[in-house]
Formats: sequence, C-alpha cells, structure tokens
Amino acid sequence: MSASASKIAIVIPVFNEEAVLPELFARLTALFAAQPGCTWSAVLVDDGSRDRSAELIRAQAAQDPRFRLVELSRNFGFQSALSAGLARTGDADAVVTMDADLQDPPEVIPEFVAAWRNGADIVRASRRSRSETGLRRAGFDLFHSLYGKLTDYPIEPNTGTFGLLGRAALEAFNGLPERHRFFPGLRAWIGFKTADVPYDRKQRAAGQPQQSFRRLVRYAMDGLFSFSYLPLRLLSYCGLFVAGAGFAAGVFFAVRRILGIETAATGFTTLVTLILFLGGVQLIGIGVLGEYLGRIYDEVKHRPQYIVKQTLGRD
Repeated sequence: MSASASKIAIVIPVFNEEAVLPELFARLTALFAAQPGCTWSAVLVDDGSRDRSAELIRAQAAQDPRFRLVELSRNFGFQSALSAGLARTGDADAVVTMDADLQDPPEVIPEFVAAWRNGADIVRASRRSRSETGLRRAGFDLFHSLYGKLTDYPIEPNTGTFGLLGRAALEAFNGLPERHRFFPGLRAWIGFKTADVPYDRKQRAAGQPQQSFRRLVRYAMDGLFSFSYLPLRLLSYCGLFVAGAGFAAGVFFAVRRILGIETAATGFTTLVTLILFLGGVQLIGIGVLGEYLGRIYDEVKHRPQYIVKQTLGRD
C-alpha cells in the first residue's frame, strides 16, 4: 500500500473531558500536519458527558472537517463508546484507538502506522512505565500480573486500549456481537499478525480520572468472566475437595465409634464450623454462577450496546 493511499482514523471515547479537549485537538492537528502522507480523521464519541465536551467537539468538527462527533444518548460506558466509534470509521485502512486524557500520547501513532505498513494487522502499545501511584497503581499491577494466568486467552501484560487495528482486524472486531466487552481480550482473541510498540504512559493532561475504582473493578471482572472458565473449574475442585474431606472425616469418626474410642456425643463447635464453612462455599459458588448467568441474561435480551443521539462530520 502506498503512503498516499493510507486513510487513518483515530477513535476516541470522551466522557466529561472538557478540560483536556483543547490540548487534544491541538496535538492531533499537529500530528496530522506532521504526517502528510496519510489522510487523517478523528472520530470522537461523546459518551453522555455532563460538561461541555460535546459542545467543544461540535465546534472543532465545524471548523476542521477531519474531526467528527458521534454523540450517544446517555452514558453507556467506555467499551460501548469505543465500539460506536469503531463502527463509524468509514473506509479507513487502519484505525487507532486511544483515550481522550492524553495519557496515551498521540505522538506515538506514527510508530503504529509504520508497524502496520511493515505487515502487522494489529499494533499494541506496550507500557514501559506508567504514572499512576497508590491504590490505583497497585490495582493495575495486580490485574496485569494475574490476568494472563487466569484467562484462556492471555493478553500481553501492560497493554490497554491504545493501539491500531488494520482493516481486516477491524472488520473482525466489529463482527463480535457480545455486550460485556473487554477490548484487549477481544483484540487478542481475533488473532492476526501482531506487533508491539513500547511507550511511556504519561499523566493526565488536565482534570481528574473519569474511570472510578468501582468501574475499573467491574471492567476487570468483565475481562475475567468473558475469557475464563477458571472460576467455574475452581468451584468444581473446591466441591471435590470438600466432599472428599467430608467422606474422610465421616470414616474417621465412624471407625472411632466402632472401636469404642469415642462414645459420647461431642463436636458441637466442629459441627458449627463445618456448617458455616460449607455455607460460605455455597454462597461463593452461587455468586460466581450469578456472574456468568447475568452475562447470559444480558446477551439473550439483544439490547443494543449503545444508542447514537446524533453525528456531526463526514463519514
């Protein structure tokens, strides 16, 4: 493919990012000017923002046709907004996905394009370092260290949304119908030739993180339950262990009674402890089954992942 024929779209979900959008527009515009060999476009998906984010995107799209607004009817979540943008990239040859907060620097995108032109269908941005600290950083590190060991389709550690999908990979991704979406897992699941580009994840350009700790935990659970049967297997193993231990304990006490070693009715504390233990195991099992059942329930309802309120800009 010649450089002049490359059409690159950048998909960016936006939720309450009024403070950071002016710098995002400036840096994307500078990127477009520095890479004249590509035809660029930016699809910004407003995910029900409560600030002036949609207004700012609308103004930018009005003065620069390379920017496009996709406004959702309410807040559907980052993954749904990302899917809405990926479905509206027109005839782009490749699509870059990134966050709006500029922790993922747009200046790395030319390296994605170079890797794609060298034959990669999927380009992942691999974090050499990241700026988060405290509980949030500990949670990220714990998730990335455990996820690959717990799931049936491991992802590369320290990778996220930032990256590039070639046309074939994009069409395969858009063909996935599930509603509880975990982008890095789905990107790994579809296969294709993959390349990695290392980079340093920056601090937010402005404002506060819009993804709460609760949402991040829910996102991690979507990643686990969507790509692993391990929780169900662990329940089976736990059941076998408890059943075996119970049978062994029963044989042990029966033998003691037959041999006359123990004749009095004792063991009230032991009985209560066993009942509470087994009750806890059963409740945990019901909770795990409920997570899987709830996701099945969401799938069979066939509700759309998102509803588009309006769009502005060329397709």
